[in-house]
Amino acid sequence: MLRPVDQQDTRFLRDMLRHAYHWRMGDPDLPAYRYVKNWGRRGDAGVIASAGPNAYGAAWYRLFPASAPGFGFVDQETPELTIAVVPSKRGHGTGAELLEALLAQARADGFSQISLSAEPGQTGFYEKHGFRELRREDGTVTMVAEL
Repeated sequence: MLRPVDQQDTRFLRDMLRHAYHWRMGDPDLPAYRYVKNWGRRGDAGVIASAGPNAYGAAWYRLFPASAPGFGFVDQETPELTIAVVPSKRGHGTGAELLEALLAQARADGFSQISLSAEPGQTGFYEKHGFRELRREDGTVTMVAEL
């Protein structure tokens, strides 16, 4: 079951950041807190995958200012997507379901594109869902999908 992210989900989103950026969590410059801090501001939207009270995946987007960009920053009008599913639930279509729901939300919210940051070699999933590589820098691939 998918449901919208609300203010009470901030802790779960922080936990999901560990899954989304596990390969960068030792990076002292990781701006992870910016992906969930003060959730509910203009441009924030997301969905949670859950079975009853047990959440196991999330996808969300947020707008960032140029002065404090995320890893997949493109511009101030392009939301940056984060997605993660707990390891025990991977490989069953949850990520695709979350991503498609979030892309639909971004379209409904009037965005023309959405971006993300991926690990090199881990871009195939996103390419299947319409993302293309925009640039590579600092060990990451910034990808964009037109909506």
